[in-house]
Parts: sequence; C-alpha cells; structure tokens
Amino acid sequence: MNHNTPEIIIIGASILDVLVRPADPDVFQTGSSPAEEIRMSVGADALNEATVLAKLGKRVRLETIIGSDKAGKYIEEHCRESGIELAEDCIRDEITTGINVVLIDRDGERHFLTDPCSTLRKLTVRDIHMPFPESAEIVCFASIFVFPEIGPGEMETIFRCAKEKGKTVCADMTKRKKNETASDLACALQYVDYLFPNDEEAMLLTGKDTVEEAAEVLRDSGAGTVAVKCGRRGCYLLEKKKKGIWIPAEKGIECLDTTGAGDSFAAGFLFALSEGKSAEECAGYGNHCGARAVSVVGATEWL
Repeated sequence: MNHNTPEIIIIGASILDVLVRPADPDVFQTGSSPAEEIRMSVGADALNEATVLAKLGKRVRLETIIGSDKAGKYIEEHCRESGIELAEDCIRDEITTGINVVLIDRDGERHFLTDPCSTLRKLTVRDIHMPFPESAEIVCFASIFVFPEIGPGEMETIFRCAKEKGKTVCADMTKRKKNETASDLACALQYVDYLFPNDEEAMLLTGKDTVEEAAEVLRDSGAGTVAVKCGRRGCYLLEKKKKGIWIPAEKGIECLDTTGAGDSFAAGFLFALSEGKSAEECAGYGNHCGARAVSVVGATEWL
C-alpha cells in the first residue's frame, strides 16, 4: 500500500459506467437509435466520492475491491492518476469488475443495468483494512444497503472501529433491499456522525411520508446529523438538539444527467467538513457540488 497519510477514508464500490444520453425506449422496437453522447467513466458511490475529493485536493484512501481484468486496470490507472490510494490486495482474480450501463432519459434521470455478480456487490468486512490510519480524520461508508455481506452488524463493527480511533464517521445510503427499518440500523447508526440519504431512501426506510419526519426518525435511531438530499429542492439538514432547516439548491442549473449527483453532494459535504466548516456550510457546499454534477454527463466530469 502507498502510505500517503490519507485525510479521508472512503469505503465502498468501484466500477465503470457506460453512459448513454438520451436513451430512447423505442430502440427495443426499432433495433437502433441514435444518442447524443455515449461515453465511459469511472463510477459507483465510493469511487465517485473519492474522485471528487481527490480532485478538490484531499488525500484519499479508497477501501474497495476490483477485478484483475481490463475494467479493473482502467480503475487502477484512474486512481493512480487522481492520487487516490488503493490497497495492493484490493485486486481480485476471481471477481469481474462491475460495469453499469446507465441510460439517461431526456429529463436527465438515469436508469441502470447492473451486474450483481461483479465487484459492485462483493465487498465484505474482511476487505476493509482496520484499524484505520491515524492521519485520517473522516471515515465514510458509501453506501448502506449496497453489499449483501455488510449488514447492520458488520456496519456496527466498521463504525465502532472508526469511532474508537477518534474518527468522524459518515455514511451514504441506497434504497433498502430487504425491507429493513431504521430500528434495524440503530446498532450501527449510533456511531454515525453524519448520514446522507436521499428523500426516497429516507422515507422508504422510516415509513414516513415527509422528509422532515423521516429525518427525525433517523436522528432518533442514533445518527448525529442527517442531511437528506432532495434534488431540485436542495437539502434538509437536521442536527442533534436543533430544528431542521432547508438548504436551497442552486438556481439556474440545467440538468443533463443526475448520475453521481448524490455522490458529489456527499463528497462536497465531506470536503467542507474536513475544512472545519459548520454542518450548514457543508450542506451548502454539497448542494453546489451536486448542482455542478448534474450539469454534465458522467458522475465526476464536472471537475
């Protein structure tokens, strides 16, 4: 491993995205359809967050796994060029590197074709190098519910290990997969300082009908500060012992592609947090990064 005293540890998936915009559903009848853009980019929550943070000048270590195939080599080269630290043993001969096909409609919303048997879903606790280095002040797990073998108990182990070393613990989220509830995650959330679900994920997990109610349930389940990503509405921020506030989204943004917008929000939040900013300032900078992300095609091409 290249010991470069990382400031931030990001844990999660690393894959390639093949992005198509706009994707015309008529292609299944016509057999062929023109697109304005078709491109390949690195992707997945953790690699996106690590890439944004590295481009913003942070020293980042990425805890992930990739295959020893051509896609894995592409990711490895990207990390080397971006200054993202990888463990030497993250490269696996027995697993293929995940590749997503991302179909982007004319409104900028994306739809994924994924390979669940690839590295996208295969990370385990055994793949994460703990204890975390002394130099890292922030550990972020991106994302809850992505990996079948990392459930609430395994997350509790990761987060507790980070807290015992004095780290600030953050976590992102995807949609629940097995009807999990906020109470199911309470054992892990008690160690989380900042949680970044989007509105749909938060309401689905908590069973609540509003973002505000969902954020309260997540905070009451143990999370310190809950920052709910709400797209064009901005971000709803709920800190401990404070009333929730809305941080408005940036105005005048043309949405071309929402791929990676939430990851860019999280990375922006983490960057500001590492610079000693308040939670409100972090959420504002997260909104800025998310807005920049949707203005281009690809998750991290805005930098």
